[in-house]
Amino acid sequence: MKRRFKKGERVRSRRDGRVMEVLNYIKDKRNYLVECAWFDLEKKEIRTKRLSQDTLLKAS
Repeated sequence: MKRRFKKGERVRSRRDGRVMEVLNYIKDKRNYLVECAWFDLEKKEIRTKRLSQDTLLKAS
């Protein structure tokens, strides 16, 4: 499977519409997982999450 995003690119989650920044790729058995970071406005801290690249879109 091909990598769709580069480090530092902004991506949008298909589920909740949150805009995140790509930190790095993690090789899974079948596909790639993308580790993303975003700023949580309620808690005022940076959060990270690992998502499948199929659930992400390029942010404009």
